Amino acid sequence: MISIIDYDAGNIKSVEKAIEYLGEEAVITRDRDQILSSSHVILPGVGNFGDAMNRLKEYNLVNTIYDCVDQHIPFLGICLGLQLLFKDSEESEGIGGLGILDGRIRKIPDAPDLKIPHMGWNSLEYKQNAVLFQGLDAEPYVYFVHSYYLQADHSEDVAATTYYSALIHASVEHDHVYACQFHPEKSGDTGLKILKNFIGIRRGV
Repeated sequence: MISIIDYDAGNIKSVEKAIEYLGEEAVITRDRDQILSSSHVILPGVGNFGDAMNRLKEYNLVNTIYDCVDQHIPFLGICLGLQLLFKDSEESEGIGGLGILDGRIRKIPDAPDLKIPHMGWNSLEYKQNAVLFQGLDAEPYVYFVHSYYLQADHSEDVAATTYYSALIHASVEHDHVYACQFHPEKSGDTGLKILKNFIGIRRGV
């Protein structure tokens, strides 16, 4: 069973549909016991960083997420779910993130002929040993929707990058924690392969 954390964020149902398309059972839940008994956990989301952190606190999900990490349950953050894993965001100054990984979320800088939010397909450069990208062609295209981007503190955590007015750390991998700024559930066969690779990760000890 794969748990999709329910904190009233956007885009949760499309993640559920993608997981079910791959033949896996998914449940949208905020129940602690359900989440901690899952084989995999996904934190998706589209929305505001500060609002999302407030909802995670309101629904008592922060400690549940920390326990997922401590118990080495394969954990995937998607879009806003990636951003929430880090210390803070320029979108919501003064509101701390989960701080599971080291880095900061910054606003995409203005640039001529580039629209913000960044909405559309961009190619990735990924590390050859990156777990989520095994079996993919070089420079695969994936779908983004965001105005803020990750600047990770540790290069070893960065699994994939793209460029849109700035060098964007588009995916990270650290122990059993994985995250994508892009939307694999909206990225066609490439995105489904990424999700399948995530599902193939086994719970640690």
